Parts: sequence; structure tokens; C-alpha cells
Amino acid sequence: MQHSHLSALENKHARLESQIASEANRPSPDNVKLHALKKQKLALKDELAVARTH
Repeated sequence: MQHSHLSALENKHARLESQIASEANRPSPDNVKLHALKKQKLALKDELAVARTH
């Protein structure tokens, strides 16, 4: 169960990275959306760190 949870978090992290890159590369990026995605990614990074230590 632990491994599947970690995999799910890693997949979500990868999706957020993709969304951030996509938004940042638009001709007129939505800075509010970009900030929200980066905030989600940072929170997820913290959650991944905790999951990896358990």
C-alpha cells in the first residue's frame, strides 16, 4: 500500500510539473494560476518527503 501511495504522489507531482511548464510557456501566462500550481507542487513535495521517510 505504501508504494502505491508514493507512486500516486509522484505521478501527481509530474502532472503538476507538466501543467506549470505548459502555463509558463503560453504567450500570456496566467500568473495567478501559475502561482497556485507552484504552491500545490511545493505542498506535494513536502508530502512526498514525509511519505519517503515512513
